[in-house]
Amino acid sequence: MIRSLALVPFAVLALVSLAQADDAKKPNILFLFSDDQSYETPGYVGLTQAQTPSLDELAKRSVSFTHAYNQGSWSGAVCVASRTMLNSGRFVWHANDIYKTSEKERAEGRFWSEYMKKAGYRTYMTGKWHVPANAAKAFDVTGHVRGGMPQQTPQGYDRPKSADDTQWQPWDKKFGGFWEGGKHWSEVVGDEAVGFLEEAAKDEKPFFMYIAFNAPHDPRQSPKEFVDMYPEHEIEVPQDFLPEYPECKQIGCPPTLRDEHLAPFPRTKYAVQVHRQEYFAIITHMDQQIGRILEALEKSGKADETYVFFTSDHGLACGHHGLMGKQNSYDHSIRVPLLVSGPGIKPGTNDAAVYLQDVMPTTLELALVNKPEHVEFTSLLPLIHGEKAQSYDAIYNCYLDLQRSITQDGFKLMVYPKANRVKLFDLTSDPMEMKDLSADPVHAEKKQQLFATLQKWQAKVGDKLGLDAQLVK
Repeated sequence: MIRSLALVPFAVLALVSLAQADDAKKPNILFLFSDDQSYETPGYVGLTQAQTPSLDELAKRSVSFTHAYNQGSWSGAVCVASRTMLNSGRFVWHANDIYKTSEKERAEGRFWSEYMKKAGYRTYMTGKWHVPANAAKAFDVTGHVRGGMPQQTPQGYDRPKSADDTQWQPWDKKFGGFWEGGKHWSEVVGDEAVGFLEEAAKDEKPFFMYIAFNAPHDPRQSPKEFVDMYPEHEIEVPQDFLPEYPECKQIGCPPTLRDEHLAPFPRTKYAVQVHRQEYFAIITHMDQQIGRILEALEKSGKADETYVFFTSDHGLACGHHGLMGKQNSYDHSIRVPLLVSGPGIKPGTNDAAVYLQDVMPTTLELALVNKPEHVEFTSLLPLIHGEKAQSYDAIYNCYLDLQRSITQDGFKLMVYPKANRVKLFDLTSDPMEMKDLSADPVHAEKKQQLFATLQKWQAKVGDKLGLDAQLVK
């Protein structure tokens, strides 16, 4: 070995040493990603009965962004749009433009994981991918790569009709879904992430881990002990409960929509209690796996040099406003939890409006990667370190050509083009979005101001849908 090194020119050795030093300075990145998890569900938020002790502990050493959003979707599969935005760095309609060429984007090095590879990271992925690019090629190492949702069964829809409707149970493995293969998918993700961390403990190269749970997406299955933690008769029904959303058909959420078909129409309080029972149970079960992963990180000896990010791809109604899915622009469906911890991070909360996809440019900055021109989302680090107060002047959201919304200065304007109407909410006094102020002349100017902001954001994100200004007159 000594003899062979002597034959290598000094300049080459110097470059190798610099490269190794550069890698050594770079922190590890652990990205934990859930599916369908509303901002209100982590225990540390204190808004529901859901218990998440592992996330609660992580929150104690994290910056918690209380107003993190998904930007919307061009399809009913909101997760596809969210994940394409996350991995490409592009705003929603620009991400839609490259959706079918995502594999080409990846091959040309314009995906999140490809930038991390170039920065010297060993990249790892397990769990839900749902992006039209080859995960096995996008990452150095992959575990079980899942497509979208676990297979739902006919018995999993339009239930429960009554307390006697017990043909489908979350712990019954005969229905497959999360139980397909014999072990719950969340446990598989936990096992594989722990295994990679055990290997990483022996590797000096920095790692980038993309750990994507399918939970708590339906079918919301978990072991019986977790379901038993939440007796259905004790589950709180959301304050904004409705038997049916008035414009459900015009906004693209009819009874035939897969997500909405999960519970009976009209909604009953009992059905909502059961769905929220199962929702909380699978979240708590996933939280147990997150705890295992964080414990493995500590055991690896790498925790002090690792940034941990936790968020979800979008939220979920699960009984709010007469809705069950995520195909709407209420906060319960577009707002997600977002935690960031790591070296130099001072724990606390940050109320700045951000997008969950801001995680991608944040990690690029930590990896000393110059922000690529096509990346439109913004690093969270200036907010974390108090260098600025906000990243965006407003939060834009869309769903197909059926819904648009803009949130700014504590107000949200929703536009329903097909229903030919708008809704206006004062989120400060009405965080549950229950009192529509759109017909109140006191707020006429606010309505028009928000509509103008919405149109500006349409241009910014590549949204070509024309909106009639008469809607806010």
